[in-house]
Amino acid sequence: MQLSVIILNYNVRYFLELCVLSVQSALEAIDGEIIVIDNNSSDDSCVMMKQRFPNIRLIQNKDNLGFPKGNNIGVAQAQGEYVCILNPDTVVAEDTFIKVLNFANKQKDLGIVGCKLIDGIGNFLPESKRGVPTPWVAFTKITALYKLFPKSRTFGKYYAQHLSENETGKIDILVGAFMLMKRDLYQEIGGFDEDCFMYSDDIDLSYRVLKEGKFNYYFHETTVMHYKGESTIKDGIYMKRFQEAMNFFYKKHFQASVVFCLFMKVGIVFFSFIKMFQGKPKIKTRAKSFIFYSSNKEIANKLAVIFQNKVSFHDLKTEKMVISSSVKRETETEIMLDNEFISFKECIRFMESSKNKGFTFRILPKNANFLIGSDNSRERGEVVRIE
Repeated sequence: MQLSVIILNYNVRYFLELCVLSVQSALEAIDGEIIVIDNNSSDDSCVMMKQRFPNIRLIQNKDNLGFPKGNNIGVAQAQGEYVCILNPDTVVAEDTFIKVLNFANKQKDLGIVGCKLIDGIGNFLPESKRGVPTPWVAFTKITALYKLFPKSRTFGKYYAQHLSENETGKIDILVGAFMLMKRDLYQEIGGFDEDCFMYSDDIDLSYRVLKEGKFNYYFHETTVMHYKGESTIKDGIYMKRFQEAMNFFYKKHFQASVVFCLFMKVGIVFFSFIKMFQGKPKIKTRAKSFIFYSSNKEIANKLAVIFQNKVSFHDLKTEKMVISSSVKRETETEIMLDNEFISFKECIRFMESSKNKGFTFRILPKNANFLIGSDNSRERGEVVRIE
């Protein structure tokens, strides 16, 4: 078997359904398997999996065992030559695994391969590629110095800004939302460290792979959507957890340093100071108009009722999937894509090409009765049921 895709789920039932659908499509031409591990979700994630995907292996943990242990349990059951650690709030293109595996098979001393990640409105996610978070590098992240000096090698190491988002190359650290590697290597280094705190398990795994003399890669030739806001709200709690994660990583791999603690404390104060002047988050506004790309007139009629006749229906049997030139940014338009007629790759490409144009996006998964999407990587996504 070529590939085992490991998906650890916790209370993201609708995103999980969308994710598994996309992975199924991406494995059609590959000898692969999907293993879903559920960390004792309180929603109906497991019921959905058993009903909609009865042939996919589902491991139900009786407790929330955390990200590292949950994934280790999944990999222990895997049969593939390669394993891919994949977040449940992701969407892969139909050719993602084909492209990544072809690239991986050509590399010597392969460590981990990551890929280009975007959020729910097509924006590139910088954590797709990162550097080793030494004390100084962690300080530039927490104080946002990397934003002030984006071209600087001194300040841009946390997000490996020496490598552009559209350039494949060797990289130090990859994000746990998508990590592909040889199963033997994963097991050889002991998988994720189950003592890690949040936000450091993927950093720790990437770094231990480097210490084995392997090379990690950022691969830009396929794009994966990562809604991300399902688990990351950048508030004071986030900063506290980030500090704990960096402390854990640094104490494990480097000598104890008073300088590191000082850097982090200064960073926290700086962050809090900035937040005082940012004010409260903006109130989320509802789109004023909607465009539905599909060939299903019945669903189009249901959406017209839900959104009070503000839906413009584009029948893909007779029209191309393009944004009308009459649609202006200030109209706050939401674009809804029917996966029954539009591939995941096309959805992702459409979002990338339409980023920064003021649109939001929702996907109607194939054979599903809900729309799903996210407008911001810092906020939770939205699910709209279609009854």
